[in-house]
Amino acid sequence: MNSKKIIKPVLIIISVIIGLSIVLFVGYMVLIAAAFGDFDKNYNTKDLIENFNNNKQQIYLAKQYFNSIVPKYKKVSIEFDGKKISRFEIDPIDTGRGSDLTTNFLDWNLSPHKTDSVIATIGWTKETIDKLQQKLKDADCISIENGEPAQIGFKRNGMGMYFFVVFDKPIPDTLKARYNDSCTYVYANKYLVLEYGGGAVGNQCFFNKSINR
Repeated sequence: MNSKKIIKPVLIIISVIIGLSIVLFVGYMVLIAAAFGDFDKNYNTKDLIENFNNNKQQIYLAKQYFNSIVPKYKKVSIEFDGKKISRFEIDPIDTGRGSDLTTNFLDWNLSPHKTDSVIATIGWTKETIDKLQQKLKDADCISIENGEPAQIGFKRNGMGMYFFVVFDKPIPDTLKARYNDSCTYVYANKYLVLEYGGGAVGNQCFFNKSINR
């Protein structure tokens, strides 16, 4: 049999398989992005600053409450999608004593049963979650991570996220360059940095970084 007659159909089949694989992968990533929100929506620095100024008191109250309920030597990050917890992470904080710094817990879209078992490990109850969720809702935000500064999630853009990095005291001069790079961070004022964390698809840097003061 002519080898060329064999090779041609094989190449066609391989091309079809590769094409289908690419289509399925792109479709899968788009579905994931869609699951995290309006992936066509871009917010600029003006949008974020306006939201922060409108909800400043509620944002600081959410930060204060969250820092008060997270156990010592723990870093906790939680995100809500409506009434459900869409992301929950618990990590130990390095105390310099050689402790195990592997992630204690990380999961997405927690069921009520799993939520109850996980929050019990850090001394929380359903009432704790309900109160935190309400404080974030009042602040028009969807996520929070404890610490100083605290990182508070404003809105998702596909798999990316817009954040407020909120300081209680003025940002030290030594950190200003770090918090005003050409992509992830925009220095807003001495107490506030805007952050954009890109996901696996879509924008990887801040959309419209200029600030009108």
